[in-house]
Amino acid sequence: MADVSALPPDETGFDVVLGFSLPERDVRGRCVRLGPVLDTVLSAHDYPGPIRHLLSEALLLATLIGSLGKEDRSQMTMQAQSANGIMDMLVCDYRDGELRGYVRFDAERLDDLGANPPLSALVGMEAYLAITFDVADGGRYQGIVPLDAASLSDACEAYFRQSEQLPTVLRIAVQSQDGHCVAGGLLLQYLPDGEEGRERLHVRHDDPNWEHVEIISSSVRHSELTDPALSLEALLWRLFHEEAELRVETIAKLVRGCRCSADHYRAVLSRFGSAELDEMRDDDGIIRVDCAFCSRIFPVEV
Repeated sequence: MADVSALPPDETGFDVVLGFSLPERDVRGRCVRLGPVLDTVLSAHDYPGPIRHLLSEALLLATLIGSLGKEDRSQMTMQAQSANGIMDMLVCDYRDGELRGYVRFDAERLDDLGANPPLSALVGMEAYLAITFDVADGGRYQGIVPLDAASLSDACEAYFRQSEQLPTVLRIAVQSQDGHCVAGGLLLQYLPDGEEGRERLHVRHDDPNWEHVEIISSSVRHSELTDPALSLEALLWRLFHEEAELRVETIAKLVRGCRCSADHYRAVLSRFGSAELDEMRDDDGIIRVDCAFCSRIFPVEV
């Protein structure tokens, strides 16, 4: 992976989420470039190329969308599921900068697709994408859309249109080189009344301010999103330097967020009855829990 030490010390390279806003355009956004954290998450399983690429996209989108949450300890979970697809389960979640994810797939069927199969070939005909926000006070908000788009980012844009009624643009890119993976992305949203939290009525998708930002965002190149020698601040300046005001702030520093431990699983298993627990125990009386996120097995005595 390229060295980012040449970046100015006060500018952002890998694994930090930047928030930004264009006040005069009534637009907010997120920008991130995943690097070492992405490699760490992917290293839990020996994923083939198409699955690595798909999970990288999902982790990037989970970061962009999850970092929109305002409450501490709130969690965003993205889940793609298919009844008959080669990829039958994809799960990613984001909580306060903690990121994790995994994919379950049929390796034999995948081998028949070649090197770069489209999303439709991976998920089949009966698939959906669910995005769920769990907030600290126990509330839960979920939107579900069919996974029939050309890409995961297109499906996420559809989620915002249908569930949130928020015009949203996502620009993402994934690049693999020398055994490492880099994923960079940009999210922009139009807030019609100029303030977050105000009631969104009569959303105008053809507002000149939003159309202008959409056009500008479409000019970003994949190479810019994944270039470790280009800071995120410099990328945003390239795009929006002609705006009257561009506000930028650090939202979160990213880490792999697998929260598995024997104590965690012991607490989960304590909710089961004694008969159910007996069925789970092996010959030694131990319940062995396999964590799909980090590919570790935890022996638990309950």
